[in-house]
This record gives sequence, structure tokens and C-alpha cells, in this order.
Amino acid sequence: MPQPLRRLLKDFEISTAQEMGWGRVKNGDLLRRAEGVFDAFVTADQNLGYQQNLTARKLAILVLSTNRWPTVKSKVPEIASAVRSLKPGSYVELAL
Repeated sequence: MPQPLRRLLKDFEISTAQEMGWGRVKNGDLLRRAEGVFDAFVTADQNLGYQQNLTARKLAILVLSTNRWPTVKSKVPEIASAVRSLKPGSYVELAL
């Protein structure tokens, strides 16, 4: 996701994969690691649901339809609302 997004989502504690030292970790392992640390995972990887077995996950996943900054920036209220409504184990795709 675009780095500036974290400044606009002030109500949430946000860490990037790079900050966690997970920059080279592949999706499956990344989800396993994140599940033990975070409540939610936000990505623009629209193939995630097809590439990974997401059943029995406790981690909520929000997939944005784009990571283009102008679009993401204009939809921050919708993104924040979607994050707030996530439930453990949910998988939500948000069209921006």
C-alpha cells in the first residue's frame, strides 16, 4: 500500500511488512506471521484469495482494488470504515 496512507488512517496502529523485517516473505508465510501479531491485513493483491487458503484464518483481510495513490487518497473514509467493520477471519474486497 502507498506509505502516505498510514498518516491518513490515524485511528489505527499500522506497520508495514518492511518495518517488521518481512519484506522478502511470501504471501502465505506473511499471512501466518501477521496473524500472530495483527488483527487485520490490508493489501491491494487481488489474487490473494485465489493463491492462499484463507479458511480458518483469524486475521481479517481487506483487499483494495488498487494501490494507486490518487485513488486511495480520495477513498480514505471508505477504507477506514471498511477496516473498522472487519471481523476476525473476514475477507473483504473493497472497490475503490
